[in-house]
Amino acid sequence: MPWLSLQKWRTPGESGTSGFRKRVNRKANRKQAIAVISDNSERPLSEPIRVVIVEDDRGTREGLSLLIDGTPGYRCMGKFRSVEEALGSPGREIPNVLLLDIHLPGMLGSEGIGLLKEKYRGVQVLMLTINADEDTVFESICNGACGYLLKNTPPAKLLEAISETHKGGAPMSPEIARKVVSLFQKTGPPEKLDEQLTPQEMRLLKLLVEGHTYQGAADLLKISIHTARNYIRNIYDKLHVHSKSEAVTKALRSRIIY
Repeated sequence: MPWLSLQKWRTPGESGTSGFRKRVNRKANRKQAIAVISDNSERPLSEPIRVVIVEDDRGTREGLSLLIDGTPGYRCMGKFRSVEEALGSPGREIPNVLLLDIHLPGMLGSEGIGLLKEKYRGVQVLMLTINADEDTVFESICNGACGYLLKNTPPAKLLEAISETHKGGAPMSPEIARKVVSLFQKTGPPEKLDEQLTPQEMRLLKLLVEGHTYQGAADLLKISIHTARNYIRNIYDKLHVHSKSEAVTKALRSRIIY
């Protein structure tokens, strides 16, 4: 049974999505009533946090959507079964937070972070998974995820995590946080580079760590892809690596980029 199945949200005398929506409407009406101050003029409500869901399990996807749309201050503006489906959507409005499952059909969520961040500029990615090994956690963080939650996270905690992510935080389930601490404990003290990176190389490397593609990083730095590739070759030589993933991993483990 999915962790956010509709059954979990039913109460006596109410069944299925219709019962849930009735409760959602009652909550929304109470929220609107509270938003009216004593002189009967309406208090401006803050813009809701816009959320996109990428999750292949239909029950989980629909449960998350109902939870988000049924909570004042949050709005689900899209739900997709895969990274490819999300990338192929029109994307007329930019979400604030993207909930991303790892084990998806086609491209894995951990591999699609950079492409999704390219499509939704400025979006914060919050990973969701049933369980995670250290390599998957590290790969997701290296690719630009800012938070990591297990799917057994209680709904109230999940909403708090979405809000925290939107505010610039990095929420993690306790089990995930321990794995991250363990990973950095294994890395030892920072390595000293034979040759220091130039400021422009540091800026480019930071963008790669944040999950941008070579072309995306070049666009943000306002340089050509040819110039960016020259910088990247220099970075690889100085770090003694041969790929983007190796460069990002070494940058984090060596504390070159914090």
